Amino acid sequence: MNPYYQDELTTIYHGDCAEIAPSLGRFDLLLTDPPYGIGESSRKQKTRGGVVGFKGKIKAKKFIPASDFGFNEWDKMTPPTELIEKLRDQSKHQIIWGGNYFQLPPTSCILVWDKEQSGDFADCELAWTNLKKAVRKFTYRWNGMLQEPGKPKEKRLHPTQKPQALIYWCLDFAPEAKTVLDPFMGSGTTLLCARNRGKTAVGIDKDERYCEIAATRLSQRVLSFET
Repeated sequence: MNPYYQDELTTIYHGDCAEIAPSLGRFDLLLTDPPYGIGESSRKQKTRGGVVGFKGKIKAKKFIPASDFGFNEWDKMTPPTELIEKLRDQSKHQIIWGGNYFQLPPTSCILVWDKEQSGDFADCELAWTNLKKAVRKFTYRWNGMLQEPGKPKEKRLHPTQKPQALIYWCLDFAPEAKTVLDPFMGSGTTLLCARNRGKTAVGIDKDERYCEIAATRLSQRVLSFET
C-alpha cells in the first residue's frame, strides 16, 4: 500500500478507510468529520466560498469555478456503524464531528461549534467524544463568505470544511496525543493542523480530488495561524 503523499510527519492514503485503516495500527486520537448522509457533496452548496481542484499529484492545477464544488456522491449516506466502531477501537481518544448522526454510546462531553450562521443552515455542529469532560462550546463565524472577524480568511476547498481554529481547539482536548488519524480527510485541515503542532497524522479519502488538494496544501509548507 503506497502513500499518495508523505512527509516527515504526515501521510495521505487514497482509498477506502475500511480497507486501509486496519493495517495502520493504533492512534492516540481519532479526529474526523465523516459524511453525515445529508447530501453536502452535491451542488446544493454552490454559494459557499471557492474551491481549487488539483490534478496530477501536485504537478498541475485545474481551477474550478469559485461557486461550485462539483457533484459527488460521498455524502449520500453515513458510514456503516461497524466501521465507526472499528475506527474507535483503533484509537485512545475520539472526536467525531456529526456525532449526532451516528449510533454512538452516551457521553459527558459533546463539543459544540457555534458557527453564527444565518438562513437555513444549522446554527451549530456537534462532535461526539469519549473524553471525560463536560460539554464545551466554541464560537467561530463560518457563514458562507463571512468568517470570524479579525482572523485570516481561509479558502473554502471542501463543502464541509472546518476552520483551522476549530481543529486546533479540538487538538487541545488531547494535548498528549502524538498520533492522529483522520479516515475521512477531505481537504486535509486536520492533517495540516496536526503537523503544525508537531504531531504525526494519517489521512485517508476515497476521492482523489481531495487527496490532491490536501497533498498540495501540505506540500506548500506554510504554517497556518492558530487562535
